[in-house]
Amino acid sequence: MTTETILYIIIAGVVSIALAVFMYGYKSKQTGSLRWIFGILRFITLFSILLLIINPKFKSETYTIEKPKLPVLIDNSASVEELNQRENVSSLLQKLKENSELNDKFDVSYYSFGSDFREYDSLSFDEKNTNVSKALASANELFKNQSAPTILITDGNQTLGNDYEFSSATFKNTIYPVILGDSIKYTDIKIEQLNTNRYAFLKNQFPVEVILNYSGTNPVNSEFVVTQGAATLYRTNVSFSENETSKTLNFTLNASSVGLQKYTAQILPLVDEKNKTNNSKQFAVEVIDQATNVLVVSKITHPDLGSLKKAITTNEQRTISFKKPAEAASFLNDYQLIILYQPDRSFAAIFSEMEKLNKNSWVISGLHTDWYFLNGAQDNFNKEASNQSDDVQVELNSNYGTFAVEDIGFNNFPPLHTEFGALTITVPNEVMLEQTVSGISNGNPLLATMEINGKRDAIWDGEGFWRWRARSFLETESFQSFDDFIGNLVQYLASNKRRSRMEVSSETFYYNNNPIKISAQYFDKNYVFDNRASLNITVKNTETEKQTVFPMLLRNNYYEVDLNSLPAGEYNYTVSVSNEAVSSSGNFTILDFNVEQQFLNADVYKLRRIAQNSNGKAYYVNQTEALIENLLTNDNFQNIERSEQKVVPLIDWKYLLALIVLALAAEWFIRKYNGLI
Repeated sequence: MTTETILYIIIAGVVSIALAVFMYGYKSKQTGSLRWIFGILRFITLFSILLLIINPKFKSETYTIEKPKLPVLIDNSASVEELNQRENVSSLLQKLKENSELNDKFDVSYYSFGSDFREYDSLSFDEKNTNVSKALASANELFKNQSAPTILITDGNQTLGNDYEFSSATFKNTIYPVILGDSIKYTDIKIEQLNTNRYAFLKNQFPVEVILNYSGTNPVNSEFVVTQGAATLYRTNVSFSENETSKTLNFTLNASSVGLQKYTAQILPLVDEKNKTNNSKQFAVEVIDQATNVLVVSKITHPDLGSLKKAITTNEQRTISFKKPAEAASFLNDYQLIILYQPDRSFAAIFSEMEKLNKNSWVISGLHTDWYFLNGAQDNFNKEASNQSDDVQVELNSNYGTFAVEDIGFNNFPPLHTEFGALTITVPNEVMLEQTVSGISNGNPLLATMEINGKRDAIWDGEGFWRWRARSFLETESFQSFDDFIGNLVQYLASNKRRSRMEVSSETFYYNNNPIKISAQYFDKNYVFDNRASLNITVKNTETEKQTVFPMLLRNNYYEVDLNSLPAGEYNYTVSVSNEAVSSSGNFTILDFNVEQQFLNADVYKLRRIAQNSNGKAYYVNQTEALIENLLTNDNFQNIERSEQKVVPLIDWKYLLALIVLALAAEWFIRKYNGLI
């Protein structure tokens, strides 16, 4: 309270006394005790009202005791079940919950994790992947400003995400791993990794690489075979010893039939082998009879061309060729899509031949583009040439409906270089990416697609998108999102398929430890994306005849469904629209592969290292009492006294208002009782 406020309160008290004395002490009709009673009540009323007008502010300080946090992270993956640790986890959690001393000292909270991190509800031990790094990072973020030792209950076997041992350097909280399982090395022989192309061309051979690992001390012999149905396609003998624990096999298989071809790779198990699940692995290759051929015509050398090549050829169904303008005209008919990179007058023969052949095209312009030539070489678009450069960023048009586009962070990508001027598209089109400058749209498209009489074209007005691919990798640690974006664009432009009101995108086969997602777009009769529709997908297992209906959820400009709950098998599906006679059907196969079944024991040494790096200590599951004792006796985890100071204005003090009402009421009743009213 300031000195000025105190002075006002003193003045208010003096004025209140003066008025009370004047009213009841000077020429008052009342005598004796009534004069004093009325004077005191009037003083209370006047002084209280003046206090409310002055409204002084008081500081109040409250103290609270806050217990240190203790998050408990529980591994809910299938590997815990495979190591027979379900009962041990239940027993451990019961001990933690029932220990009154531990719960008195700490604010204990429970979380479970597999591929994702969530609050603990119940444990099923059926998660198909384990991301220990994400669980630790999430707990560190939740309790980053608090002293929060972390109990990590896991076998330490991670199948997804960053290596948690090296990520632990960024975690501020002390980690106490509780190890599920042991470090005993059992004799085991397994398929560590199998690599092959997802697609192969008919009557060609496709390569297969298999990495085999052995854990044991005695020399052993086994046999590796690849089968398709009852036929054996490849067979070889392998031997291992204590010094030779790994073998890499490289061989090729024939693509003799079109369609999805499923194979089984197996290394015959040893007699005393404990885990035989990791001795075999299914894989599949889709055999196609032709590829999508893409031709890139460019006069200059530019990093964008390398990014295009890598993004397009990520899918083995597509091939890409590069040619100079002078030599490309005679080869155009061999390709489904022609990409013209920064065309100038040397492209005149290319444009003339493309018009004759009615070829789909994608024009990419930039600072080396001759717009005076390009404006006259085609009729789809034109640009006011200025010979001045401009740097632009982009924003995704959320209403783009030609095909499903996911926002991969376009507005965070580095700017592209383009020639300054207004770009006008003179034919029906859809703008996918809009140019922005300082976050404000300048009204020009950066990427737009057109479809006229079955011929598909696109204009991309900006160079330097190789930086987009690099930025995408820095943000996601993968090129996949950018490559998928370019791949979807190429797939649309390379196709001559007539547009339908229902477009469904799915893979031919999935592994059941990876996301199984199918997306669809539905258009109204004017071919405008309809976000008000209700889409359902009916999935039928061809072996069991079991049929399941899933609703598809709206994701910006497409609908999507996650089918990870389905078991391995072959399925037919139909995507339909409620109250509309529009549907699309297809099929897919889910291949069985449970990476969580590949482990024999806990990763004890890695869990001990992250404990050491965070100044914690690792315990086996049967050492729960020692863990609890350590936490209870550790002086680093103490209660924290927190003070909270509040400034409360007197006008919020309800008791003062009650006092005014009480004083006025008392004066009225006394006057009434004495016949003065």
